[in-house]
Amino acid sequence: MKIVFLQSSSTSYSFLDYNESEVDSSIPSNCSLYLFGRALITRNVELINSLYDLETIFVPKKLNFISSIIKSTTDIPVEEIDENTYSKLIKSELRVPNKFENVEKNNFGNSSNNVQQNALITNNNLLFLPCNTVIGKRSTRKSIEYYKFQYPWEFLDIIQELLKNEVTFSIISNKASIAKTAIIEGPCIIEDNVVIDDFAKIKGPSYIGNGSFVGMGSLIRNSMIDYNTNIGFNCEIGKTYFAGNAKISHHNVILDSIIGKNVWFGGYSGTANVLLTRKNVQYRINNELIDTGRNHFGAVVSNNSAIGASVIILPGRKIPPDSIIPAGTIFSK
Repeated sequence: MKIVFLQSSSTSYSFLDYNESEVDSSIPSNCSLYLFGRALITRNVELINSLYDLETIFVPKKLNFISSIIKSTTDIPVEEIDENTYSKLIKSELRVPNKFENVEKNNFGNSSNNVQQNALITNNNLLFLPCNTVIGKRSTRKSIEYYKFQYPWEFLDIIQELLKNEVTFSIISNKASIAKTAIIEGPCIIEDNVVIDDFAKIKGPSYIGNGSFVGMGSLIRNSMIDYNTNIGFNCEIGKTYFAGNAKISHHNVILDSIIGKNVWFGGYSGTANVLLTRKNVQYRINNELIDTGRNHFGAVVSNNSAIGASVIILPGRKIPPDSIIPAGTIFSK
């Protein structure tokens, strides 16, 4: 089996705006987001390889940053193809009926019906894989479980689905330090060098990545927290994704949100996740308001941002990368 990565809508903008040092391309992307401590692209390749013994991975030159991610984690040959070759493959192969007609499809939100974005197509030993796809661990050779996303709230939905399906019992590293008074309720994955302080509660399914810290009296529920994230004293983190290396101070409430790398939250700050009207939350992309279809959605806080003390971020807002939000701000832009 060979993989051909497809360009997709998720490469048109990034949730968290990875900078050029992280994505070597003029096209921003969400492909570098981590799931369970591994890059999304790495996870997909590893799972498909376990089923089909991959021979080659074809990557369009426009998505050349994918090549470096794959090469750093696997020995499978990666071949970058020019626009001509890519177009010929698409035209000649994607018209053929899908071999995986009974594949389990998991689509969230307002996805396009474009075949290149909403189907895994295989023919002549080629598997066409959209970039905005997450492969599930319940996949088999006959039925690939997959999820597609375009918007941040769809990605959060996928996180919840993965936690529910893949964290079915607790795996706690013997290198983690968990206080005797801490409570682990429900299935959780707790990686190496994690410290859970006194009277903290981790409610599963949840994932806490390598080197993270959960402070005294804090509650973590149904969240994916990646590496070196520090959650301070008496915080509540619910249904939230942390990309890693965040520092969250005391008495913060962060709900239904996506938090980028290297983000700092001062004390008594948080993300509101419900409108007073109880209507669906709207989210702005390129000056256009988009209905998320959800009445619970918090915020997207992009990489390298600093949020001052006593800041409230209203539902459906995005903090741009490298932002500094002054103490006491009600962020409503």
